[in-house]
Amino acid sequence: MSKTRVAVNGYGVIGKRVADAVALQPDMELIGIADIVTDWRIQSAAGRFPLFASTDEARQAMLQAGLPVAGSLEDLLGQVDVIADTTPKHVAAENLPRYRAAGVKVVLQGGESHETTGHSFVAQANYESALGRDMTRVVSCNTTSIVRVLGALQDAGLLAKARGVLIRRATDPWESHLGGIMNTMVPESKIPSHQGPDAQTVLPGLDLVTIAAKGAHTQTHNHYWTLQLTRPASREEVLAALRTAPRIAFIRMADGLVALNSTIELMKDLGRPRGDMWEVAVWEDLVTVQGDEAYLTYQVYNEAIVVPETIDAIRALTETAPDAADSMKITDSTLGMRQDFLAENVSALRGDR
Repeated sequence: MSKTRVAVNGYGVIGKRVADAVALQPDMELIGIADIVTDWRIQSAAGRFPLFASTDEARQAMLQAGLPVAGSLEDLLGQVDVIADTTPKHVAAENLPRYRAAGVKVVLQGGESHETTGHSFVAQANYESALGRDMTRVVSCNTTSIVRVLGALQDAGLLAKARGVLIRRATDPWESHLGGIMNTMVPESKIPSHQGPDAQTVLPGLDLVTIAAKGAHTQTHNHYWTLQLTRPASREEVLAALRTAPRIAFIRMADGLVALNSTIELMKDLGRPRGDMWEVAVWEDLVTVQGDEAYLTYQVYNEAIVVPETIDAIRALTETAPDAADSMKITDSTLGMRQDFLAENVSALRGDR
């Protein structure tokens, strides 16, 4: 079977991770990456992937910088089936006429609005509705985590409604020198914050309200949820629903994972590329159930969590995997995703698996 030919436009925080993930897939071929920059971000990709210039001005600048330019974005589009646009917020929407003219499938990211594509995507929730579409939008990092976790409890028949507080990181680590938030916290200007309505574009029946603030840190986001259950339940029932869901992994304060930075350090120690965490990390020992209410907290690594969703979106648009389970099995295996970071590591060392 021929491989799906994929391009990535925008080799930034998400784009470089998507490019690496595409290269790992047995049914995909990364044809090239496009961008407009000439600095270390694109120089690090030279020799790894064919480089294309997204604009005429960028092509001249790349050539002057000594970069090996394989062609224009239009040249790249003429060679692929799908393009994953991981350019900055709102740029992708401006690129859509170029993609339509080339007749390629398009995967956008959560910085664009739901209305831009008419479809928003999280693999475990609505893969089938994306089959054969011309385009879809992988929702944002926080929204992806909400759909994974709350969707798991909804699928188990346990969730009636959810109220969440999100503490968001202030900026990407590599941009922290440009500004950001120090010694304060900045509430978002409206309630609900945008993540709640965004999650409802994927799970329309989800009753949730989100409140968000930016904190003075650059490593990952942190969510706190108060959940109204459909009935009195046990803690084990809630944990079982989360264990059943894909792309959720447990961590424990009892193991010394007591803060966001400790989990990031664990990812590095596990040998994850760039220290990435594609899963939602739920603190197992903090999950609390009192009658028909549950409380939990989890961590979202925003640089990586949408990468597996982008890979699955490519398969859905091209109909190269018939359902979410088949696609996610391939994606999760190639990335080495887990359901329990430390327990699986110890089990593997003992030879249990």
